[in-house]
Amino acid sequence: MPNLNGGRKKPKQTVKKNPFRLNEAKKLVAPVVIITGLFLGAIGMRAIFLNRASATLGGPYTLIDMHGHPLTERQFRGRYTLIYFGYTHCIDVCPLTLATVTQALDLMGKESHQIVPIFITVDPERDTPEVVADYVSHFSPNIVGLTGTESQIHAVIDSFHVMARRRGTSADHMSSGYLMDHSSVLYLMDGDNRLVSVLPVDTSPEEIATRLRRLVPAS
Repeated sequence: MPNLNGGRKKPKQTVKKNPFRLNEAKKLVAPVVIITGLFLGAIGMRAIFLNRASATLGGPYTLIDMHGHPLTERQFRGRYTLIYFGYTHCIDVCPLTLATVTQALDLMGKESHQIVPIFITVDPERDTPEVVADYVSHFSPNIVGLTGTESQIHAVIDSFHVMARRRGTSADHMSSGYLMDHSSVLYLMDGDNRLVSVLPVDTSPEEIATRLRRLVPAS
């Protein structure tokens, strides 16, 4: 049929699909889809884990401070707390951890002002307020040392899912020189005493400072 220019319409050209290119495109798309799905799934699982952990780890507590006064988590409201469970007769990991935390907060400078480092004993039998006060003073004047009655300590240990028990035989338990086996991590809690993160203690002050900068909003 003639067109407006007096010629004939050119037949439409059909672009043949290249099965090789389609197969190659599918091969490229498939890994991207899988990786994207895994990435989104990981984010979702992390969110679920943190939500569950926040709901089950930690909680209200009533303890005794270094001056022998009752203290609750409400006294830290509005500030982040970095909590470590240990005991004053610890010969290795506890002093190393408190020294590392002190260095990390020093590295943060003014950014650390809204973080309260807290040491909670798992050995209230020997760690009186005076003993705890003397112990933490060797690391930093900013560390808040807490103790309590046996029932108070057991309650806070349970709420934070901390493992703590005397080492040795029953005969060793009668001696005042016993050691304690206990879990050793740092709990970062927000201004409402909700879990933000659990930090490992076997790392450098620089790494802890870096992680705290990411986790604690700048004031």
